[in-house]
Amino acid sequence: MTLSAQPPGPSAPPAGAPSDSARRGPRGLARAFGVTAAFSAVSSLLGLARDLLLARLFGAGAGSDAFLVAWTVPETAAPLLVDGAQPLALIPAFSAALAVEPVRGPQIPHPARGPRPRTLVSSRDPVFALVRATLPHLTLLLMAATAALELGAPALVAAMAPGLTDPSLAVSCIRLTSIALLGFGLAGYFAAGLRAHQRFTAAAALYTVYNIAIVAVTIVAHDIWGIRAVAAGVSVGSLLVIGTTGLAFHRHCCPLLRGRRSRRARLGATGADLGVRTLLPVMVFSLGRQGQVYIERFFGSRLPAGTISHLNYAEKIAQTPMAVAVMISSVTVPVLTRALAQGDTARARDRVEQDLTLASAMTLLAMAFLIACAPQVVTLLFQRGSFSSADTAATSTVLRVYSLGLLGQVLVGAAARPHFALRASGGRARSAARQGAWTPARAAGIGLVVTLGVSALTAPRFGAEGLAAANVVGVTLTAVLLLTGLPPRGLPIRITRIGAQLGRLCAATLCSAAAAYAAARAAGPEPMTALLLGGTAAVAGFAVASLPTGLRDCLRHRERHDRDACEPPAPTPYRS
Repeated sequence: MTLSAQPPGPSAPPAGAPSDSARRGPRGLARAFGVTAAFSAVSSLLGLARDLLLARLFGAGAGSDAFLVAWTVPETAAPLLVDGAQPLALIPAFSAALAVEPVRGPQIPHPARGPRPRTLVSSRDPVFALVRATLPHLTLLLMAATAALELGAPALVAAMAPGLTDPSLAVSCIRLTSIALLGFGLAGYFAAGLRAHQRFTAAAALYTVYNIAIVAVTIVAHDIWGIRAVAAGVSVGSLLVIGTTGLAFHRHCCPLLRGRRSRRARLGATGADLGVRTLLPVMVFSLGRQGQVYIERFFGSRLPAGTISHLNYAEKIAQTPMAVAVMISSVTVPVLTRALAQGDTARARDRVEQDLTLASAMTLLAMAFLIACAPQVVTLLFQRGSFSSADTAATSTVLRVYSLGLLGQVLVGAAARPHFALRASGGRARSAARQGAWTPARAAGIGLVVTLGVSALTAPRFGAEGLAAANVVGVTLTAVLLLTGLPPRGLPIRITRIGAQLGRLCAATLCSAAAAYAAARAAGPEPMTALLLGGTAAVAGFAVASLPTGLRDCLRHRERHDRDACEPPAPTPYRS
């Protein structure tokens, strides 16, 4: 889908014609999910390769701890600007702009399409108006934030990790990674516009390009720069993702370069609401979710050297299956937003409930496997080079604790998106959504306070395991608050039904974990054999134990729902 469209005439679709995504039917949604899943898998593998390279070259010690403090910068920028606050605000905004009839300009060559005559969208086009009203200000803000981070790196390290052995190394790494603010900020903006236009490939490839750059620069420069080479790779990758997503945005959404200046665009003409009252709750929610990383870094810096690294490696392993599960709800956000905008709360409710069930089932299966086979997973992935058997034992224990919070992590991601999609709804649902705009931020804040309190109590006695347990408690509470906050905001999901379904899936998880643990123990000391047998037993045990949960019926209902969601709505004036 592009911003430009042919003027009304023989080639224009008639009034009431279905959208491009509707004409593709369920195949369009399936293709979007397939493309996103493929790139997500590749990105996860590359991220794993990056972590394996980091463990092999630098192990788990004072140097890796210093880098991981700097790694907090892209770790914060990615969920805030690519996966969290910015897309949660911008996807509904772009969707609202696309729902406004554009004023068509003259027939002149389109700068993104070559010499073929196209209708140039004027400054009165809602999507162009949205871009012109927001992108320049966002760019200046990101550049200022990047410069401030460069200058304030020493103070940030002193506040965030006061117990580091080598704070100067952390400062230099932060200055190298600070460009991630600019890179992820612009790339996240472009990716949000692409997703709203049902263009998923470039947005899905973002992390693939980013991780390739980190791995390549680390391999080439680690002998010269040491662990600073990884930070330099972050800088290179952050710049590359701007080009990757920016070119696609220019081609499919809105030309970024124009041959003549047009008048100043007004945000109010776009149908989008991007004021401070809209953006601030989203940003606070995302920062609150990311705050647990800062808590871990703060308390971990006071523990023995290598603690932060053990926490990081365990978290990276645990988050790999979680990313695939959260992707389910990410792909369906535009469908959910349109259903709410049309006032079809029943369809939106069914979509959310089905996404929650499927994402939870995938996550619980992975959780069972990781709890049962954590030592074998860490041994196979990391125990080589500078990563010792003691590091393996410590990371395995932390991984088992972290895995207990995977369900909460997925439910937070799946439940937060409906909260922010409600902003694009209409009527009574929109009024309720505005009244509860701070519900996700409050939930994240309460979870963060609980995480901080539990960390302060458990870290001195239990070390890294105590910090991981605090994370589990905080994120689980946040998930409960988000789920129970949806019905009052106008999305009547059936909490009792969801809870019963999750309870049955958790029972299946216990059976799966027991089967995987027994199989891994019987396989002997060889990690690959143990993982193959343990994984097979986990899948078989979960499949058998989940039959009474009705998961199969849910998947069938989801397939029918996808077909219904892609059917054209009632006739409306044609929009490009």
